[in-house]
Amino acid sequence: MGRESGVVLQKAPELEPRPHMPALLAEKMRRQGYHFVGRHSATKICNYTASSMKKHGDGCYKNRFYGIRSHRCIQATPAVGCNLACTFCWRIIPEEEGFKWNEINALPGWDDPAAIVDGLIGEHKRITSGYKGNADVEMQRWHEAQDPAHVALSLTGEPLFYPRMGELLSEFHRRGISTFLVTNGTMTRALRALTVMPTQLYVSIQAPNRALYERITRPKTPNAWEAFQSFLDVFSTLETRRVFRLTLVRGVNMEDVEGYAELIKRGRPHYVEVKGFSFVGGARGEARSLSYQQMPTMDEVLGFAEEMAKASGYAVTDRHVQSRVALLCRDADAARERIIKFKK
Repeated sequence: MGRESGVVLQKAPELEPRPHMPALLAEKMRRQGYHFVGRHSATKICNYTASSMKKHGDGCYKNRFYGIRSHRCIQATPAVGCNLACTFCWRIIPEEEGFKWNEINALPGWDDPAAIVDGLIGEHKRITSGYKGNADVEMQRWHEAQDPAHVALSLTGEPLFYPRMGELLSEFHRRGISTFLVTNGTMTRALRALTVMPTQLYVSIQAPNRALYERITRPKTPNAWEAFQSFLDVFSTLETRRVFRLTLVRGVNMEDVEGYAELIKRGRPHYVEVKGFSFVGGARGEARSLSYQQMPTMDEVLGFAEEMAKASGYAVTDRHVQSRVALLCRDADAARERIIKFKK
């Protein structure tokens, strides 16, 4: 443990070796910027977290849509494994890289929620500490970045694999940190078991119908589409801010607007984020059969969002051009109340 300008810099509780993950896979993830915390959690600085610390830097779409401070946001996950292998995902899919690792098997034991939060905050401080020497960084924002106010549990994998998610959310909230939890929408039992709701709950909507869903997600567990439908039924009843996140890939899933509208009616989200695919990370692999040309433009994203709005009864209320994402709101109340409260 060390100190720099009053900021406590603490090494994250990283276990070596990581017996449940191939060492070469872990090393490849580290080279991509992942920082492991404990046995199964990880964090990685978001480009917008870094940008937001700069004097003329931009915040992310969550800053524009919901008022969060991007430089005070931790991008993380409490579980690096996933039961889907979505073609457009930026993550490394082990079998595509030649690794024999069953990532959906539960670990022999799970880290304590408080230890995970301590580790993620400590690692976030360690990562951002190096930006202090950058002449383009605004010092007030840098100091604010050392006191995180938000966590996006969306980095990689399926966060609901972690069986103590309710306790983890509670631990973040106890420290004044708002939580944005992103799930792939197949872990219905885990959703039902939540004792605490996140500040904002996202479900990824990969496709509007079964045929496209199975082709895009390449599920590793049976009956994923049926699980997804059950998930939406529970999702629609939850007392928290609910969001659909669509990733649009030109020539792949930009079709069947009515199918998407039916999913919206079933899940009843307060917000729908319609975002353009980015040809980055694992999505560039040969096994994915995708290309740079399949990234839709902002105009295409907005046009598709407007079609969805007509079909679903929602309204397009905002956009973030840099991220190529449009925001749909369910009604005037949702539009008016979208700015969240966070610690100062």
